[in-house]
Amino acid sequence: MPTIQEELDRRQLLYSLLMPVMNLYVPGMDKGKGLYFLFVKSETKTPGGLLARPVLTSYYKSDHFKTRPHDPYNVYTSPNEAILCPDSFHSMYTQMLCGLLEHKQVLRVGAVFASGLLRAIRFLQLNWAQLTHDIRTGTLNPKITNPSIQACMTRILKPDPNLADFIAAECSKDNWEGIITRIWPNTKYLDVIVTGAMAQYIPTLNHYSGGLPLACTMYASSECYFGLNLNPMCKPSEVSYTIMPNMAYFEFLPHKPNSIGATRPELVDLANVEVGKEYELVITTYAGLYRYRVGDILLVTGFHNSAPQFHFVRRKNVLLSIDSDKTDESELQRAVENASQLVLSEFNASVVEYTSYADTRTIPGHYVIYWELLLKDYSGESLSDEVMSRCCLAMEESLNSVYRQGRVADNSIGPLEIRVVKSGTFEELMDYSISRGASINQYKVPRCVSYTPIMELLDSRVVSAHFSKFLPHWTSERCR
Repeated sequence: MPTIQEELDRRQLLYSLLMPVMNLYVPGMDKGKGLYFLFVKSETKTPGGLLARPVLTSYYKSDHFKTRPHDPYNVYTSPNEAILCPDSFHSMYTQMLCGLLEHKQVLRVGAVFASGLLRAIRFLQLNWAQLTHDIRTGTLNPKITNPSIQACMTRILKPDPNLADFIAAECSKDNWEGIITRIWPNTKYLDVIVTGAMAQYIPTLNHYSGGLPLACTMYASSECYFGLNLNPMCKPSEVSYTIMPNMAYFEFLPHKPNSIGATRPELVDLANVEVGKEYELVITTYAGLYRYRVGDILLVTGFHNSAPQFHFVRRKNVLLSIDSDKTDESELQRAVENASQLVLSEFNASVVEYTSYADTRTIPGHYVIYWELLLKDYSGESLSDEVMSRCCLAMEESLNSVYRQGRVADNSIGPLEIRVVKSGTFEELMDYSISRGASINQYKVPRCVSYTPIMELLDSRVVSAHFSKFLPHWTSERCR
């Protein structure tokens, strides 16, 4: 997305409002620190030579972040050297280590997305023994070879056997329920995005935090920063964002999902939206986007003075999302077709029907695709695991670069899984849906499922499960 230097000033203004609002609900946040897991991602250059990088990477590498003035309400346990380290393992390890060293000073724990915070908890599960060794001895893990981090940690790390014993005692227990408040006992809330696709992580966050409040503080995207939540301690299902009219010029397209063939309605200005109606967000930005359709569907819930407030309903047409990835129906269809043409055609086989869901029970989460196969030359229900793993990889190769970066560089998405179901399974699915009131004339196979009885039906018909055994292609030209 195009941006300009002055846009960082505008976005910094929105950041500066978050803690003053939070302090109205949780006073005393200037008495401690925030444990936030923040990361930079790979940069590339366009064919014309322009720098291309994720919006948060752009912010973290700017002087707005690196040379920010001291603010007692915005002190992080993570040093800049760790946040700006391009190696994700080195960065995560150091940020977790610093968070453990200052465990009593931590008043809030967060990440950009809920999935990112859960990856950090999983990282602690896998690495607590080495982390406690570092704390006990006052020496840094020799695997951390980044010179900036080494120099920084030499100043910070001192032997603390008592703290090491405390952390080891908590992490060695089989039950990790409430682990966040057990290790960081003064934590008041979790600062993560849990609206939209991230809502699927709420039960897991509640498990690890012991039910701490989940604060969704701001509404933003790569294209534009939109607004903030003036009631950040409300339930995630009740979150409404107040649009900041100085961020961009906002217009709204009335959303009527069932109006097939109807003429497109006229755009509505920010001041003229109506409570209870859904709209698709349209923006004109200072950086050059003109009447750009963001793809977010918003519901007007009320007003703050004269400023309308919106509840994020969903991303338009998005089926699957684990982290920052967004896969829509057409992209999923193309991936299935490519896997069928590249692999299954060799064996005179094809996909009869398919559906999907985002499995977040594992960390990291992964895509699950249910396939019903037509095998013309085979008597069984499925092909060999080697063939099906090739299908998994072919699907991943067909998905967008954000998904592939999550798989290859960020480790934020697990290997794609294909579950082959018995012949006739999707007819049973249709019968079930019709028994629940669906019209036999208008029934279409859902390309994404989340309703528990339907998933139980599908899982009960699985004859084999297969994972992608290799990473899809993704490269990044490092900017020097």
